[in-house]
Amino acid sequence: MIDPAALRRPPPIDRSRDRLVALGAIVVAVAFLLAALLTLGLPAPARLGLWLPLHLALAGGASTAIAGVLPFFVAAFAAAPPADARLRTAAVAAIAAGALAVSVGFTAGASAISVIGGSAFVGGVLLTAAAGLRPLGRALGPSRGLVTRSYVVALGEVAVGAAISTLFVAGWPPVVEGWSRIKPAHAWLNLAGFVSLVIATTLLHFFPTVVGARIAVRPSARLTVGGLAGGAPLVAVGIAGGSDLLARVGAIAVAGGAAAIAVYSWRTWQTRGRWTTDPGWHRFAMGGLISAIVWFEVGVAIAVGRVLAWGADPASWRIDAVAGPLVGGWMGLAVVASATHLLPAIGPGDPTAHARQRQLLGRAAGPRLALANAGVAGLAVGLPFGLGPPSVGGAVALAAAVGSTAVLLAAAVRIGMSRSARSTA
Repeated sequence: MIDPAALRRPPPIDRSRDRLVALGAIVVAVAFLLAALLTLGLPAPARLGLWLPLHLALAGGASTAIAGVLPFFVAAFAAAPPADARLRTAAVAAIAAGALAVSVGFTAGASAISVIGGSAFVGGVLLTAAAGLRPLGRALGPSRGLVTRSYVVALGEVAVGAAISTLFVAGWPPVVEGWSRIKPAHAWLNLAGFVSLVIATTLLHFFPTVVGARIAVRPSARLTVGGLAGGAPLVAVGIAGGSDLLARVGAIAVAGGAAAIAVYSWRTWQTRGRWTTDPGWHRFAMGGLISAIVWFEVGVAIAVGRVLAWGADPASWRIDAVAGPLVGGWMGLAVVASATHLLPAIGPGDPTAHARQRQLLGRAAGPRLALANAGVAGLAVGLPFGLGPPSVGGAVALAAAVGSTAVLLAAAVRIGMSRSARSTA
């Protein structure tokens, strides 16, 4: 006998391809991070100072991870069918290929390749926005408006920032002539705006999941999004336009957003669950995210302090002053910790394979975390003061931590793929 209720029940949502796209993006992002760390070993002229490693880490690593994970989370929140996997794949591929082309073109002095890469990157951002917004029209559950609006603002910021830099390498006179002020604005939009806003917003629901706490609606969540989403563009406009007031107001807003995510995380931590299985896997994922948040507070304090001291003066922005805590600590640790948690959750394989993956990814969790944080500390001290030993030691330590984690992630993927192949044979 046919159950009438079953006929009215919507078919289950197939997220298998969406999970594969997200996982593939994370794998590519980790590869970009490792490449960024390895390029620190090149002579300074070959890597254009810090430009090449930072571009590989941010435009390559962070942006590719965001392109893969952002639409995945939006569709999951809304309980809606994800966007077509071909659109998702095209978005990730355009961003990754664009970032790589800009890196190659700019370091080789081939402006045409850089312009093509920058255009592909902007196109990838627009495709990511389409993939993220499309499921909302078929949402069966709450769309988490605060998160979605934050993602839209972040994508808008990086689209503007990437378009500005593309116009620069294309040689457009207004941008080239004003680059001394536009460059810091570009950095604030991309690093303090886009990357930080997406990571912080994602942590509002991801951090409670990782530590085993309930996702609660707290005032600090809105303050996090409001401070970062509104503050970074104000600083960018203030520096570009020479307004000390706008720059300082924006910096204070960013500081408020950073303080709010720390408060949110602390209160969430106080209500965490007590994990009884897979201690190493939980330790690395939780410790990595907590370390990332701590380094975010350090990096924001430095960046905001400089704007409060110098106002809209372009000298208020120094990438070497914040590269260690914000790029290596905040972004780098957030990506590897998230990848460690997500792979057994959304990666290939059955429950048995996922259990093996968790065990594998928990190996030497404490030493890897300690090595990563020591590496970030070395970069945070060495880069701004031009100290060779701490910078080199920090880069080596962080590369060893990220590299060993990448090896474990690759082995975990192979376990899942092998198990999936056996189950379909």
